[in-house]
Amino acid sequence: MSVGLGVGLFVAGALWLGPGDTDPISVRGPSAGPPRGSVPALLEDLRRLPRNHAGWAQLGMAYVQEGRTTADPALYAKADSALRRSLKVQPRDNYQAETAMGALAAARHDFRTALAWGRKAAATNPSNAAAQGVLADAYTQLGRYEESYRAVQRMTDLRPDVSSLARASYTWELRGDIAQARTLMRRALESAATPGDKAFARLHLATLAQDAGDARTALREAQDGLSAAPEDAPLLEARARAHAALGHDQQAVADYTAAVEIVPLPQYLLGLGELQQSLGDTEEANDQYEVLRAHEKVRGASGEPADVDAILFEADHGAARLAVGMGAAAARERPFIAVQDAYAWALHRAGRNAEALRYADRALDLGTPSALFHYHRAMIRLALEDPSAREDLARALAIDPHFHPLHAPRARAALSRIEGTS
Repeated sequence: MSVGLGVGLFVAGALWLGPGDTDPISVRGPSAGPPRGSVPALLEDLRRLPRNHAGWAQLGMAYVQEGRTTADPALYAKADSALRRSLKVQPRDNYQAETAMGALAAARHDFRTALAWGRKAAATNPSNAAAQGVLADAYTQLGRYEESYRAVQRMTDLRPDVSSLARASYTWELRGDIAQARTLMRRALESAATPGDKAFARLHLATLAQDAGDARTALREAQDGLSAAPEDAPLLEARARAHAALGHDQQAVADYTAAVEIVPLPQYLLGLGELQQSLGDTEEANDQYEVLRAHEKVRGASGEPADVDAILFEADHGAARLAVGMGAAAARERPFIAVQDAYAWALHRAGRNAEALRYADRALDLGTPSALFHYHRAMIRLALEDPSAREDLARALAIDPHFHPLHAPRARAALSRIEGTS
């Protein structure tokens, strides 16, 4: 479900930080020479103009974007250095660096700091749409949804482009209005001016279709995106999910593998491993899980709260008690609905079902149509001998009968058992 990836989807999206708030940063430029706004071009400009505070801010944001797309945390240190250089050159009225500092904090999952920087940037320049995007993302991840909706509206009013329309689409998805979410995402695609923006919009359209159980549309959207950006890892993952739902197992494994080879993000490793496990390829699945464990060691050493994928992985394939600790820490720092769901599942796996149900209910408070959330709550309710488990199982399978390679068959089996005894 894309709700679990909200910050990843938008932090790396286009933010406009150039002079006059007109030049988009893009790290997906053409291959022939460094594109304007790319790290090499920005470094070249800054060698000539080392006191260009806006240039240092753009460089910092470009590093943030590369860090998100390559999973290299060292790039965040470079971003921090560049942005502090910008703020040193111009300590006051530097909304470009302030906005980028907010995006950097969000990329590091420090959403309270992101909120503080977003507020500072918005106060410095109230017409800065990108600052509203930082605010919207921070409010969303902090569980302050009404404030996030207002920030998205302000952003869209200021600049109705791919970045703002995608966030607007997301607010409706969270509230369960998939038709409106799809309409706004179509508008985002129509307004996309760069290959990167088009790929970004196609990804979201594919995800919306997949999460609604429409794998054929998801496959078409992902293929359309990949025709222009054949090495786009998120689109490869989207196509892998669609292939898996349609029973195209080998194509799904190939696409997941290609995504992992481009950038070994935990969500790709987990998706590939669980697909391989569902196909009986235990040894191959364990290879992905070992890489995931190595990722988690690096994350744990950094002190950064665990992400949703790490919590769910530990709950399903590791130690449930450890998953509970990870989930509790994440929920304190980031009470977003996907984190509430992951924490609920960790508590369930540890046998703490009464506690788990409270968090599972919170995950569904907005009316988000997530098959995985409903499945998790169903299994918690089953453990509590709550007859309403049947409703959640039926709802999960109605939303998307292929929502997960391991859990969807378990949902069907559980529902059959309930119906067989009723």
